[in-house]
Amino acid sequence: MTKKIKAVGFMKHLPITEKDSFIDIEIDQPVAKDHELLVEIDGISVNPVDTFVRRDGQDDASLSPKIIGWDAVGRVIGKGDEVRLFDIGDRVWYAGDFTKSGSNAAQQVIDERLVGLAPSNLSPSQAAAIPLVGLTAYEALFEQMRLPLKRNDGKVLLIINGAGGVGSIAIQLAKLAGLTIIATASKPASISWVKQLGADHIIDHHQDVVRQVRDLGYQYVDFCLNLNSLDLHFQAISELIKPDGHIVAIGENKNPIDLQLLKRKRASFSWEWMFSKSYYQTDEMVTQHGILTHLSDLYQADKLQVITQKTYSPINAQTMRQAHADIESGHTVGKITLIGWDEK
Repeated sequence: MTKKIKAVGFMKHLPITEKDSFIDIEIDQPVAKDHELLVEIDGISVNPVDTFVRRDGQDDASLSPKIIGWDAVGRVIGKGDEVRLFDIGDRVWYAGDFTKSGSNAAQQVIDERLVGLAPSNLSPSQAAAIPLVGLTAYEALFEQMRLPLKRNDGKVLLIINGAGGVGSIAIQLAKLAGLTIIATASKPASISWVKQLGADHIIDHHQDVVRQVRDLGYQYVDFCLNLNSLDLHFQAISELIKPDGHIVAIGENKNPIDLQLLKRKRASFSWEWMFSKSYYQTDEMVTQHGILTHLSDLYQADKLQVITQKTYSPINAQTMRQAHADIESGHTVGKITLIGWDEK
């Protein structure tokens, strides 16, 4: 008989205020094949993408119940025949695969090439916050912008929305790389958080961004990482980006963006979606193993701050609804995590 494991899922895409927006379920224990690891999950986190998928997807009875979730930390309890990077018992972390069943389950299978060894000095609550935002920030800065890991003195990076999960890691990585950072934040709690993370200057993205940057003494910025509405900020970013500068964005736009604004400056624009490598099964998938390993090393060397700001326990439908409601409120800083499964 197939073993059953606990999970949190949903049957329909509902507002988080609905009791059935998440339900407690049991599913068959997954089986690891080929390059897959079977991971017993100790902690997960909720990202904005989780709320978008839960709320805005198309109902399909053939896919019910649907299990989402991407960030996870746990231990390897099984592996496929082609696994070479990990052993049974390894403590790992990862951000998952957009095409697979998610991490809101007691166990999950995941391709080893998307996984790294978790830092031993972080608790499940602290570690679960990092993979998705860490990969996104790292790929945006060092793959898309092609920044060297060090010696960026004199270069200026503008981060629109510095207090969210990606911004919280991007500020720290950019500081380690030697950049001067202008980050946006608007509420007292987010301003304090961004300052704690190491931003050199803080401005309000609800006000005139161009004027505020110019008032700081910068006519242009070398790089911009947009983590907020591109519709709201592309005009200002285009005005502020330096000739030959680079813009990276992660949020979708509802209206067309005018790339002609960048032509005379020869400025570049790139999208960052950390699921792209696994979604298209590219040869670069294994780079996420390397990035997560590097991030783990940085945490174990105490070079990065933890970004968990709230933790719920145990992992169940009720706590999942609470975490999603927090994200949808728009008032969170850092990350929200959930840990432990009720043994009853």
